[in-house]
Amino acid sequence: MNAKDRTTTTQTPAKRFSEASDKAHRLDPLTMKDWEIAEAAEQTMEPIGELVSRKLNINSDEIIPYGRQLAKIDYGRTLERCGKSTRRARYIDVTAITPTPLGEGKTTTAIGLIDGLGKLGKRVTGAIRQPSSGPTFNVKGSAAGGGLAQCIPLAPFSLGLTGDVDRITNAHNLAMVALTARMQHERNYNDARLAQSNLKRLDIDPDRVQMKWVIDFCAQSLRNIKIGIGGKMDGYPMDSAFNIAVSSELMAILAVSRNLEEMRRRISKIVMAYDKQGNEITTADLEVDGAMAAWMLDTINPSVIQTIEGNPVFVHAGPFANIAIGQSSIIADDIGTKVADYHVTESGFGADIGFEKFCSMKCRLSGLKPDAAVIVCTVRALKMHGGGPAVKSGKKLSEEYTQENVNLVEKGCENLLAHIDIVKNSGIGAVVCINSFSTDTEAEIDAVRRIAEQAGAKVVCSQHWLKGGNGAIELAEAVVEACEQDNEFSFFYEQDEPLSKQVENVATKVYGADGVEYSDKALKQLPELEKDEQVGRYALCMVKTHLSLSHDQNLKGRPRNWKLPVREFLLYRGAEFVLPMAGDVKMMPGTGSNPAYRGIDIDTRRGKVTGLF
Repeated sequence: MNAKDRTTTTQTPAKRFSEASDKAHRLDPLTMKDWEIAEAAEQTMEPIGELVSRKLNINSDEIIPYGRQLAKIDYGRTLERCGKSTRRARYIDVTAITPTPLGEGKTTTAIGLIDGLGKLGKRVTGAIRQPSSGPTFNVKGSAAGGGLAQCIPLAPFSLGLTGDVDRITNAHNLAMVALTARMQHERNYNDARLAQSNLKRLDIDPDRVQMKWVIDFCAQSLRNIKIGIGGKMDGYPMDSAFNIAVSSELMAILAVSRNLEEMRRRISKIVMAYDKQGNEITTADLEVDGAMAAWMLDTINPSVIQTIEGNPVFVHAGPFANIAIGQSSIIADDIGTKVADYHVTESGFGADIGFEKFCSMKCRLSGLKPDAAVIVCTVRALKMHGGGPAVKSGKKLSEEYTQENVNLVEKGCENLLAHIDIVKNSGIGAVVCINSFSTDTEAEIDAVRRIAEQAGAKVVCSQHWLKGGNGAIELAEAVVEACEQDNEFSFFYEQDEPLSKQVENVATKVYGADGVEYSDKALKQLPELEKDEQVGRYALCMVKTHLSLSHDQNLKGRPRNWKLPVREFLLYRGAEFVLPMAGDVKMMPGTGSNPAYRGIDIDTRRGKVTGLF
């Protein structure tokens, strides 16, 4: 943030911190790390159950406590009580331009907006995604926001929260245990021996196993593995792999399920493999679906934490909109829009991926219609899109990013304009939020403002990182104004269109491609998928890089004269998603050379986690 914006009064963003904290506990982002701010704020935070009860009128029997700082909300009781109400909060999505690998502060902006709306006297909630341990311990850090715009408690939020990701990991890997054990037994035993265990031969094709193992870290060495090495009792020998846990189909099911019955039904439909005749082998065929549902039972209730200014935020489902749906859950939004005046959610990465899936998948499935969208941008990212040197995680920024260069900013605004067009094409209002840094100059910010306003967007340079809710009041006012405007929300494609037409519409209308090119494998799959009536009802979940509007992460700005290459289609029968795979996106990210875990530790004297960001 700009040094001139540093406040000389109290740095505590809520009254309850100001008098109780001594000088060492004043919350100053210019002198304190995020984890230090969080730790100081946590000392005087209101117990989460009391806060949710007081601010959202959620009854005590609807709150499932996980100690003093964390809780889950009993979705069934809450929605049953609120279900007959016609009340609906204004619904806002926070998205962004195409980011650098460092991220541009989308969660920080979402939290700042929540606190800004709170400063305006609005009853406000938020819904964000549970962070994956992959980014948390890699180069991006946690997903709690930053500065004075973050959620607390930071360490529990970043290190497992109430256990949803762990349960998803265990349920997923239990299915893999069931599959591989069955393959071993069918290889080793005849039909009579199988019948003694009340099993019939499934005749699983080892070359058509669709499911992989999962682990919630960025582990590139597990992208391709061999299992079952050893004797006949050591498993079935075959090639396998690990994906990151939050890309599991179970996470997608959690994000889109409206209730426990739907989640249970979807789990039973997951296709794990094919038999040698080409028939699907599901979790129900392996009789593991019930046990998986048992692992998943508690995940159906969203977790709830709070901002450092004491506004409630639901945490449900996971990240990675480049390889997954990348949205918080429909259940969290169902609750938030029924108990608040304004409900703020966040979708993954840029508007080309996260906002498109928010509209095309989440809103279509939930029936909720957004009132406005916030597009987060930074001068740093715009310079990169304007032709600046590559931005690499863990590496020092080149001087082009720390010195004024209006020309790079103006050229990079082509990327911002593309994202404004995406939001405007959905029929709702766009508010551009410049998330500023201390190295940004007035001339650079003025250039962004001028170009974005000419495109019809409201532009705000927000100070939420430095000042919390007080620094986001102008942003909140702009969002309130955008919500009051008439809008005609529409989808980017119609559900009854052929699959190929849906893919083409996203490629051309959202990404800016000239068309689509299919590999021989995808061309072989496409007719079969389009003939399948069930697939015709599935949601389209595009898979591509988040680092470019195109499929190629090296193409910055607003690429022209290109076609989207689709190499194959994946099918999630349980989640009811069809996934076109564009480019060479990996379902397992890799850990960088300077990962965050190098700076994370514990203070043994105080029993506190240090170094999270």
